[in-house]
Amino acid sequence: MAQNLTSRARAVCSVLVVVLFLTTNLVPVTEAIWLTIPTSGTKCVSEEIQNHVVVLADYYVVVDEAPQQYRTPTISVKVTSPYGNNLHHVENVTHGQFAFTTTESGSYLACFWLDGEHQEGVGATLNLDWRSGIAARDWDSVAKKQKVEGVELELIKLEGAVQAIHDNLNYLKDREAEMRQVSESTNSKVAWLSIMSLGVCIVVSALQLWHLKTYFRKKKLI
Repeated sequence: MAQNLTSRARAVCSVLVVVLFLTTNLVPVTEAIWLTIPTSGTKCVSEEIQNHVVVLADYYVVVDEAPQQYRTPTISVKVTSPYGNNLHHVENVTHGQFAFTTTESGSYLACFWLDGEHQEGVGATLNLDWRSGIAARDWDSVAKKQKVEGVELELIKLEGAVQAIHDNLNYLKDREAEMRQVSESTNSKVAWLSIMSLGVCIVVSALQLWHLKTYFRKKKLI
C-alpha cells in the first residue's frame, strides 16, 4: 500500500515538473526591462502575441538619485498592432500605462522617444513592465472571487498555464500551416515563372533562327 502511494506521489511530482517545464519554455514569462532612450531616434520593443490575449504594461522614466539641475525628461509613447492600428499614444509624460486585448495575431510594437524639450546630449532610462496572457491576470482578485487560496490557487494558476500552452501550440501550428502554404505558393509561382522563361527563350531562339534564315536567303548565301 505504501509503495502504491509512493508511486502515485512520484507520478504527480513528475506531472508537475513537466507542467512547470512547459510553462517556463512555452508560456512567455515577462519581466521588467530597462531601455535607454537616445536623444534622437526611437527605441522600440515588440512581442509576438496571438489573438484574444490581454496585455498590460506600466512604464516610467527612471530618475537618478543624484541631484540634477535639469528637470526629468518627458517621453512620447506609441503602441501599434500588427496591422498598424493605434492602441496607445501619449506625449509629454514621465510615466503611464496601457492595456488592451489583442484582436490581431502578430507582432505588437511599442515605441518610445524623447520629446523636443530636453537637455541636449542626455538621454533617458525607461523602466517597462510588459505583461501578457496569464502573467497579466490579477490572481488576487481571482482568489477572492472564487474563495480559494494556497494549493487550490496554485492549481488554478497551473490550469491557466496549461491552457496558455495549449493555445500557444495551436497558434504555432496555425502559423506553421500558413508559412507552409506561403512556401508552397511561392514554389508554384517560381515553377511557372521558370516554365514561362524557358518558353520565352525557345520562342526568341526560333524567331532569331527564322530571321537569320530569311536574311541569308535574301543575300543568296544559302
